[in-house]
Amino acid sequence: MNNLCSGFGVGWGTPAWMSAFALILPILVLWSIFWKGLALWHSGRRGNAWWFVILLVVNTMGILEIVYLFGVLKLKLSQLFSKESVF
Repeated sequence: MNNLCSGFGVGWGTPAWMSAFALILPILVLWSIFWKGLALWHSGRRGNAWWFVILLVVNTMGILEIVYLFGVLKLKLSQLFSKESVF
């Protein structure tokens, strides 16, 4: 009997796109978590409550977070991991 879950295993019958997706998905999740964490940390330390809420709620795979860090705050790469506040 052929059901919807029969193609989700590894081995015969697994579509190529599903195997590629299984490799790419964890990378995209880590990418998103990395940028979201950095942006939330910077917005929290600076007291940007609205940005903190927006960044927390809106999931954009890191795009909004990168815009906030480099476009709004105008940070340089060397400042991303600095514990010192840059106001």
